[in-house]
Amino acid sequence: MVEVTFAQLHGWLVILFWPFVRITSFLVASPLWGHSSVPNQAKIGLAFLVTLVIAPVLPPMPDVPIVSWAGFGLMVEQMLIGIAIGLVMHVVFAVVQAAGEFIGLQMGLAFATFFDTGSGTNTMILSRIFFMITLLMFLALGGHLMVLEALATSFYSLPVGIGTFNPAAFEMMVRYGGTIFVAGMSLALPLVGSLLIINLAMGILNRSAPQLTVFNIGFPTSLTVGLILLMVLMTDMGRFLQRLFSNGLQFMYQLIDMLAPLG
Repeated sequence: MVEVTFAQLHGWLVILFWPFVRITSFLVASPLWGHSSVPNQAKIGLAFLVTLVIAPVLPPMPDVPIVSWAGFGLMVEQMLIGIAIGLVMHVVFAVVQAAGEFIGLQMGLAFATFFDTGSGTNTMILSRIFFMITLLMFLALGGHLMVLEALATSFYSLPVGIGTFNPAAFEMMVRYGGTIFVAGMSLALPLVGSLLIINLAMGILNRSAPQLTVFNIGFPTSLTVGLILLMVLMTDMGRFLQRLFSNGLQFMYQLIDMLAPLG
């Protein structure tokens, strides 16, 4: 008869529990797996499966009882690391959503919105289309596998039980949020600039010929030109997204290294 002692059971549980907490926090915070349309059972099952795969190659876990104050501190620590890594991917996907918002406002599509269950707010339809294109491109380029690889290597740079974080890492993460506006505007700038010139021309035309109704001419013109420019923009969308994903993954590794305590 095989007997399993409490110490053996606790040792096996510790090997899986701390990585499971970090991976689950990452999946919940990431835009791909953390979407509200993904059932919670699927998130937990995927986190457990990934934990089983990478657990044998992880560094030794600290011998800390799970049901204790020290164990609670380790759980919070792993949650912070997983959420921080997941928020980096949120910023990457928010770039194209912001670009869609900028373009939609200039094209006159601000009224074309729908309720997004993921964010709980109304989202422009153009922003949603950009998000879906980015998501499909991310999967086609194998970005989800690269992110999981970064998450697995984080256990070596940030082993369980490091005790403290480098405060500069959180400041760097907040500054990285500015990428949403910088990169988003750089993607939308060709369309926004062109449509702004059209609106300016419509304003001058209205002043010189008041009998022309701007609403009857300006909106169809802005919409037609915007759709044509969108077709042109899509030809360069892949290169922009590749650079965006590359910068996001590079920052993710920098954040993991920066989170390690000094000294």
